[in-house]
Amino acid sequence: MDLTNKVALVTGGASGLGRATVEELAGRGAKIAIFDLNAEAGAEVVASLGADNAAFFSVDVASEESVENAMNEVAAHFGALHVLVNCAGIGPAKKILNRENQPMPLGDFSKLIGINLTGSFNVARCAAALMAKNELEDGERGVIIHTASVAAYEGQVGQCAYSASKGGIVGMTLPMARDLATLGIRVNTVAPGIMATPLLMSMPEKVTNSLAATVLNPSRLGAPSEYGRLVTHIAENGYINGETIRIDGGIRMQPR
Repeated sequence: MDLTNKVALVTGGASGLGRATVEELAGRGAKIAIFDLNAEAGAEVVASLGADNAAFFSVDVASEESVENAMNEVAAHFGALHVLVNCAGIGPAKKILNRENQPMPLGDFSKLIGINLTGSFNVARCAAALMAKNELEDGERGVIIHTASVAAYEGQVGQCAYSASKGGIVGMTLPMARDLATLGIRVNTVAPGIMATPLLMSMPEKVTNSLAATVLNPSRLGAPSEYGRLVTHIAENGYINGETIRIDGGIRMQPR
C-alpha cells in the first residue's frame, strides 16, 4: 500500500507506541486519525502534524457506542479509512491471590480484557466496515494491525489478565484475516518486547538497565520508533497477512 494521502487511524495515538506510529505513518504521507482519552496529548500531536493532516477523537475503545460514533466522525472528516493500528491498552499486574490469599477481583480481569482485547476487536470491526467501501488498489482495500505483546507467549508472574488479553489478540489475527480476505483487507499483529515508552522510562535507571540486560541482542530496550517502522512496513507490504511478528531483540521472558 502506498501510504501517500491514505487515512490511518491509530488508537492510543497520543502517547507511547501509538504516538511513535502516528509520526512514522505521517512521515510516509498518511493522514492521521487519533483515538485516545487524553485530549490534551491528542491536541499536542495534532498541532505537531497540522490540522490539515490529523484529527483527534476522544474515544473509549471498550464502548460500542463511543467507537461507532467516532468512526462516523472519521468518515465524515476524512472520507475514507485505509489503515487501522490498535495501540490502546493497559497492563497493570496483579496476582490471582494476594498475600492474604484473597482472589483478584473479577472486575480487574474483565476491565483489562475489555480494553485490550474487546477494545481491539471493537475498533477493528467498525474500521473494516469503513474499509470495505474503498476501491480495490493492488488487490487490497485496507489493513488492520493489532498490538499484542511477548507476554502473549511468556506471561510473567501477575500477568494472567494481561497475557490472556494479548494472547486473545494473537488468536484472533488469522481468523480475522480469513474473514476479511474476500474484501481485500489484511490483518496482522505486532508483539513487542520491552519498549522504551515514556511510562517505562519514568522508572529508575537501575530498573531500566536491569530490564535491558535481559534482552538477547541488542541488549537494550526497544525504541518506540522501531515499533512504528515495523507497523509502517506491514502497512506497505501487501504480502504480509494473517501473521504475528515479534519485535523484541530475541528476549524470552522469565517468570519474574
